Amino acid sequence: MERITTPELAQAFIDEQVAAVKAQVGDKKVLLALSGGVDSSVVAALLIKAIGKQLVCVHVNHGLLRKGEPEQVVEVFRNQMDANLVYVDAVDRFLDKLAGVAEPEKKRKIIGSEFIRVFEEEARKLDGIEFLAQGTIYPDILESDDGVKAHHNVGGLPEDLQFELVEPVKLLFKDEVRVVGKALGLPDNMVYRQPFPGPGLGVRCLGAITRDRLEAVRESDAILREEFAKNGLEGKVWQYFTAIPDFKGVGIKDGKRTYAWPVFIRAVNTRDAVTATVENVPFELLQHITNRITNEVENVNRVLFDLTPKPSATIEWE
Repeated sequence: MERITTPELAQAFIDEQVAAVKAQVGDKKVLLALSGGVDSSVVAALLIKAIGKQLVCVHVNHGLLRKGEPEQVVEVFRNQMDANLVYVDAVDRFLDKLAGVAEPEKKRKIIGSEFIRVFEEEARKLDGIEFLAQGTIYPDILESDDGVKAHHNVGGLPEDLQFELVEPVKLLFKDEVRVVGKALGLPDNMVYRQPFPGPGLGVRCLGAITRDRLEAVRESDAILREEFAKNGLEGKVWQYFTAIPDFKGVGIKDGKRTYAWPVFIRAVNTRDAVTATVENVPFELLQHITNRITNEVENVNRVLFDLTPKPSATIEWE
């Protein structure tokens, strides 16, 4: 199959998939968990083109998304594309479940299983759904032994909720998915969104998640992303984010002693996520970002830049 590198090839792929989806689905309804990430957004846009309101998108806001992301999903899909979108505000539900849980794997499991539970509850409220759409892409299939990675698939749905799968981009690589997304008219900041872990900011608010520290992660991350975009690093660096540990340090603000959190900045490049190198971020820019974060983010008094490649570090802190 020819790789999709141009708008023309993307359009041909879209036409072909629209026809295939119409043939597969007929007049039935399709359910999709829409995270706002690249893969699920492209699948949503493609299916809206094919079957319109027969697609039911469920966006679960678990409180661990980046600043502005839940709002963008509603704006793009409900307001611009007129999608049949179910928005679930599950912030309290997730954060209450995560209260006091410090172990990274436990946090991931709670977030994953709670997501499936919320999605299942929404699925049960809907009638006549026979299909489940997924943003599975080709690397997911290559990486797994049984066909689909557990975290990609809304695996774990109970036996009586058996759907036939619709996976229109499963033979594409990530760069091809992005070309298709552009051709479907999705906004650049959605199409070129950097990889984001399923548990979201939950694995960047290190240790047991508290609401105030989670907010500080969200705000500092937004400042970092804004400054990288302004300074031409947005498309150049594979992944960059902030993380906040579960301890405080002494500092000074307005002549008074503070006891507040440090923020870690991580900026890495990788080809395959197996190894990663640290981006050489200009020192003046790091100083400017530090100045903004310490002045604009509540309860933060230090900023540190993580210089460690992978190995010995991993890309995420948890």
